[in-house]
Amino acid sequence: MSHPCHKEQLISIKRIEGQIRGIAKMIEDEKYCIDILNQIKAVRNSLTSVEGKIVKTHLKECVKETLNDKQNFDDKVEEVLKVIKR
Repeated sequence: MSHPCHKEQLISIKRIEGQIRGIAKMIEDEKYCIDILNQIKAVRNSLTSVEGKIVKTHLKECVKETLNDKQNFDDKVEEVLKVIKR
């Protein structure tokens, strides 16, 4: 089975990386708690967006490949459910 490409998500991941560095700087600079929390929330929302896009691609490509093989399909569904429940 081939794996789909998620390189388009790297732009968002790199932006999130910059946001995390910004949060660390805010903490070092003893910025206002609510401002730090707002940035943390923004990072969390960005990660959720990336996660959703990767899950969607996984369902459309990886899970779709298994539709003709019931056991493999069931395994893929369980795999997705485990990730979502974490």
